[in-house]
Amino acid sequence: MMLSAAEPRRKGLTALFVDGEYAVSVDTETFVLSGLKPGAELSDERLHELIQKSDARRAQEKALYLLEHRAHSQKELADKIARTVSREAAERAASRLVELGMVNDEEYARNLAAELFGRKGCSASRVKWELAKRGIERDLAERIVEESEPDPVEAVQRLLQKKYARLLGDEKGRRRVVAALQRLGYRWDDIKSGLRKFEEEDDSFAGCGEDDRQSD
Repeated sequence: MMLSAAEPRRKGLTALFVDGEYAVSVDTETFVLSGLKPGAELSDERLHELIQKSDARRAQEKALYLLEHRAHSQKELADKIARTVSREAAERAASRLVELGMVNDEEYARNLAAELFGRKGCSASRVKWELAKRGIERDLAERIVEESEPDPVEAVQRLLQKKYARLLGDEKGRRRVVAALQRLGYRWDDIKSGLRKFEEEDDSFAGCGEDDRQSD
């Protein structure tokens, strides 16, 4: 078969036409380095090799671009790269960055867990779910959560003080607060205990009784 045309496209790609029909788009620099010119004979093996080299280069560039914006787990990175190149090339690129120390699942998971516990006030179950969603293995996620989990009742109290105290003045507001805490993954027993301790320490809620709390 013959390479009949090579036309530049957006995003650093070149469209290759074989025997007069569009075949594939490859990384432009990879194509230039191949030395191929329109009119050259092109075997299936040569075309496959060109596609593989193109995917490898694009995967590497995509990985570095993603890491410039924020840290990723190995699986999360590979999944994103695979949206534009082959799965094989994506996984190779992610693995290479692990070898180079640019991707570290344990470090990534610890930093994310600290942010979720600290800044967002998530519960342990929610943090585990978020870590799993980002490709962190279950055993690693459970170990990190176990090591860094704050006391859930104290965490609820901090959230009440920081975000929800103004809503606790009436029954409707209390229900909204409970629902918000449940969305963060807190168990009802921890929410109830946190509410009780918070209200005991705040004179403005001295009129809230146990019956009210049980009715939520």
